Amino acid sequence: MKRTARLLRRLKSVVPTPFKPLFPPHVVAPKPLHTFGRHALALLALAATMALSTAAKASDFSEPWKNADRALVVDAYEYNSIDWAQLATDKRVVGFINKASDGMPPPYFCLGNDIEVKLCKALWKRHAVTRELFQTRRVVAKALGLKWGAYHLARPGNPVEQANNFLDFAEPAPDDLMALDIEGNDPSQWMSLDDAEEFVRQVHRRIGRFPVLYTNGKTAQYIADNSYRYRLLSRLPLWYARYKSDIDVHFAMGNWQGYALWQFSAQANCGRFRCPYRVAGTPNDIDVNVAPTDAATLRAQWPFGGLIDVPPDYLASIPLPVSREAGLAGNVTITYASVAAPPTFQDMDGA
Repeated sequence: MKRTARLLRRLKSVVPTPFKPLFPPHVVAPKPLHTFGRHALALLALAATMALSTAAKASDFSEPWKNADRALVVDAYEYNSIDWAQLATDKRVVGFINKASDGMPPPYFCLGNDIEVKLCKALWKRHAVTRELFQTRRVVAKALGLKWGAYHLARPGNPVEQANNFLDFAEPAPDDLMALDIEGNDPSQWMSLDDAEEFVRQVHRRIGRFPVLYTNGKTAQYIADNSYRYRLLSRLPLWYARYKSDIDVHFAMGNWQGYALWQFSAQANCGRFRCPYRVAGTPNDIDVNVAPTDAATLRAQWPFGGLIDVPPDYLASIPLPVSREAGLAGNVTITYASVAAPPTFQDMDGA
């Protein structure tokens, strides 16, 4: 039943309905053709292919952490305590992602009245202590053979300055995963999605690769539904936060046919007496993530850094013109050209 439901959802995503336009606003849809039967046959073939691929990946959408072959990743912030010797005993843990920067950097000069100056100095002290802990954890994690990553908690404010703050704080090595943490689609509390697009561009300008996108189901769905507006965010590898045992109903979601990482355990669903998965040496409020791959594959994919491929849209095509002579002769093979080819990064880059 689950495979059938997923198949129907995918077909709905490619078959136009009155409620969901197939083409983006800037593309004119082709008129219906008398050869639509060919499209129907193509859709049936596509459906069969998707059913097979769905069956092969079904376990990765329902409690995959119970599969001992699936790799795990821990992520933490500065207030999580870590017993590294104990953590290292869990051989399924492949990587460790640590919080780096948080919003805008502290002001360069501490100016103003006494209260403002004290607050500024307190921010700088916290910044220094947090960065020292970050660097220490990186050394320890890599010494234990773990892959390393860092994330930026996105807040309102200049996205270019935040990207620079992130990279200056994290000082990423070529094999360090970089992640943008968008906690929700509320610009009064978190970085707006438009600003997040610019954040991603700035990261790419500086280090030549893209971050992973961490977000929840609601925000991910909004980005997927507006992929022509968020052309970078919708193609970043997805670090999906969802504390349910089954996420089959949420995929496929726009360009995301699956997740790069799934944060399945956190303080929200892990307590003293019950927890989806406990990593030795970590507290109950630690975040635990699963990959849809084994350890060797995840190590090979790390640190991601590219844009995901856009699934082909089999109906977003138009017939190529033929000569009048060939048409009158009746010996014509109709070929189609895509009108929805994925844009390149150069097309999307506003720099």
